[in-house]
Amino acid sequence: MRRRLMSGGFRIRTPGWLGRVRTLGSVARPGREMWNPLSRSMLLQFEKCCLRKHWRRLARLVFWGVMAGILMINTGRAADDLRRPDVLFIVVDDLNDWISLLDAESPIPTPNLRRLADRGMLFEKAYCISPACNPSRSATLTGLRPSTTGVYGNKSDWRGAVGDRPTIFQRFRRAGYDVVGAGKIFHHHLDGAFHDEASFDDFQPMRPQSYPPEKLNRAPEYGSRNTDWGRWPATVEQSIDFKTVEYCIGELADSQRDAPLFLACGIFKPHSPFFSPGEFHAPFENMAAPPRLPDDWSDLPSGAERLLRKKRWFWEGMQELEARIPGSTLQFFRAYAACAAFADAQVGRLLDALDRSPRRDRTIVVLWSDHGFHLGEKNHIEKFALWEKTNHIPLIVVAPGVTSAGSRCPRPVDLSVLYPTLLELCDLEPDAECDGRSMVPLLRDPNSDWDQPALMTYSRGNHAVRSDDWRFIQYADGTEELYDHRVDPLEWHNLADRPESEEVLAWHRHWIPQSEAAPVPDLKPKSAANAAQ
Repeated sequence: MRRRLMSGGFRIRTPGWLGRVRTLGSVARPGREMWNPLSRSMLLQFEKCCLRKHWRRLARLVFWGVMAGILMINTGRAADDLRRPDVLFIVVDDLNDWISLLDAESPIPTPNLRRLADRGMLFEKAYCISPACNPSRSATLTGLRPSTTGVYGNKSDWRGAVGDRPTIFQRFRRAGYDVVGAGKIFHHHLDGAFHDEASFDDFQPMRPQSYPPEKLNRAPEYGSRNTDWGRWPATVEQSIDFKTVEYCIGELADSQRDAPLFLACGIFKPHSPFFSPGEFHAPFENMAAPPRLPDDWSDLPSGAERLLRKKRWFWEGMQELEARIPGSTLQFFRAYAACAAFADAQVGRLLDALDRSPRRDRTIVVLWSDHGFHLGEKNHIEKFALWEKTNHIPLIVVAPGVTSAGSRCPRPVDLSVLYPTLLELCDLEPDAECDGRSMVPLLRDPNSDWDQPALMTYSRGNHAVRSDDWRFIQYADGTEELYDHRVDPLEWHNLADRPESEEVLAWHRHWIPQSEAAPVPDLKPKSAANAAQ
């Protein structure tokens, strides 16, 4: 059992004629002060402080009165801890909505995500805050949007931007939780410089990516080693996520824990490179590509082209590779599907471990993805855009006593809701600075009134608003897109220039941030910082 220790104790001021203050006892602090029983030798020491014999009886009464009070306080605190639920917090990297959980026609089965959703609530219209790893994760875990912090990019110094603001993990540590984690929770590049040590009592870093001797896709010119796909490694046990999940399984099995648990598990797949063992590739050997419109960029405004210009190489490079090695694009998509199936299997291992735990029935489970992923839709690959496929994500919440098994919520939400929602579910003090609001009312009744849409931001000045039926995008140059999802779920027809759209446009423009923080500086690698010292 991990415990943070503090020296010190309680102080008893003896009569003035003794001329000193004595400190007796010690403190053990798992997130707050706890008192240890005092030994008999300490009692005798206290008695000797009383110089007259007839004071000794009074000394005993005072001493044991204090001890009884301390015991009552600690018993009450322990009872509070036992009443508070555990939290299992699962984040899956780059998992999009082309999975059976969210799309009945998808060829990618996700039975374990469905198994989890059947225990609680699935949000059918859940969206990331930003379609890039660092701004999405930092915003979700601090409760502050990119427009508030200036964290817009994958290299932005998120901790420097928010200062001493506590992450959701720090809030739970301060409340007496054991907060432990493994895998990719914060952005993982730059030698782990994005990781926040103050957020965890213990943390298992993600296993380093291993690579085959040569790129499996036979395309050394296409991107880096991370822009690769295929059957690798040979076994599940050699994969990045196996060790992460194994650590979390061990934490769920810890029966000696005397504090509530907040366990964060970051599953890296299906993030690139699209490597997974061969057994996960076999089911997708005949999988077709998602539907797309060849001239889908014909009605895009200048703002879209400007924002996406730096990321066009993903798609254009794939077209060049396809011309040289026919079938490469499909192999890329199939490898993504295999990685998504692999991630689902790791979720299944976690759920099996939770089912074996005696604390299953008092554990809140939250599963989310940091953003979606394009597989050729709108002639785009990767994320880094404001369309539906880049931002629509799986979000599942199981809250015993709050959510109903197998419930589905049709309201649009973004991940800014998670920070305040978890505080409320676990009876922690609310945070007035949060940019999001608690969705506990939706957890109780998925059809409750919910008067705000989901908001997404990618780079300063570029925002998307997702309401019940519409996706609205406004770019930094003022140009816009508008899609009616009732009839155009693939977003093939931009309606922003049509006169009849003006009323809908006006309503959605109301939700665009009126002020935006300037971009913060990029973070430097730890190794570079060390070299500079």
